[in-house]
Amino acid sequence: MTEAERQDAGEVLIVTGMSGAGRSTAANALEDLGWYVVDNLPPQMLKPLLELTELAAGVLPRVAVVVDVRGRDLFSDLPDAMRALRERRQIRVMFLDAADDALVRRFEAVRRPHPLQGDGTILDGIRTERGRLAAMRESADIIIDTSNYNIHQLATNVNELFSEANAARHTLTILSFGFKYGLPTDADLVADMRFLPNPFWNEELRALTGEDAEVREFVLEQRGAAEFIDAYAAALRPVLEGYQRENKRHSVVAIGCTGGKHRSVAMSHELADRLASVPGVKVRVKHRDLGRE
Repeated sequence: MTEAERQDAGEVLIVTGMSGAGRSTAANALEDLGWYVVDNLPPQMLKPLLELTELAAGVLPRVAVVVDVRGRDLFSDLPDAMRALRERRQIRVMFLDAADDALVRRFEAVRRPHPLQGDGTILDGIRTERGRLAAMRESADIIIDTSNYNIHQLATNVNELFSEANAARHTLTILSFGFKYGLPTDADLVADMRFLPNPFWNEELRALTGEDAEVREFVLEQRGAAEFIDAYAAALRPVLEGYQRENKRHSVVAIGCTGGKHRSVAMSHELADRLASVPGVKVRVKHRDLGRE
């Protein structure tokens, strides 16, 4: 493989840092963004992994590798392994750090020992780890101090750093359904369209669905329909913006009517049209009960 082919093999990010500083949270956020994440990889396995990504020819375009002191004696080989790999490929290192007092509080909260404390205290383990990681911190491309972050704030920071331009940060599913078949179990919010006249009782519309223009026009021209859709779309906008801030990546808004065939389907499409312009949100429409008799 030529040098140019190696450089085009994809992005590689090494995630390391202090125990308790949020490596797992960062790894989960990267995985949600589509990265292929390998956790707790011994440094000696970095070279074979990179060779695999080169052979995969774009199948693994973005690979994140979590490397930490859980490798114990193997971790001492990391600086040498990194130097050799950087001569071969473009690699970035993200180092997660936090103040000693913040790390102590986190270990005490989960009631687990520090992996390097041995017979000493949590603080002894933290200080030992800082010494071992000093060289990696100095060579890191990105350093994130998580002392004052909760897990949602850290995930949001990682998203902002590694999201592709214009990539959606939240996927909203608008799900039509029929109340007579039961509430959707995965719905975050539910709206009831049974306050509108039912097209089922119109002989010309009974055999059609909310996906047909005639039904959609009938539903939307009913008293209260326009007012509802305007108000509900306006109310959902700050909710969707808040979901992004809190790193909630998926949500389901369920729109119901009696059978899930006419009113809920028409209003689901109308709501999707209104919310399609919300920044950072990908909107999709599904119909749970449309095919039922």
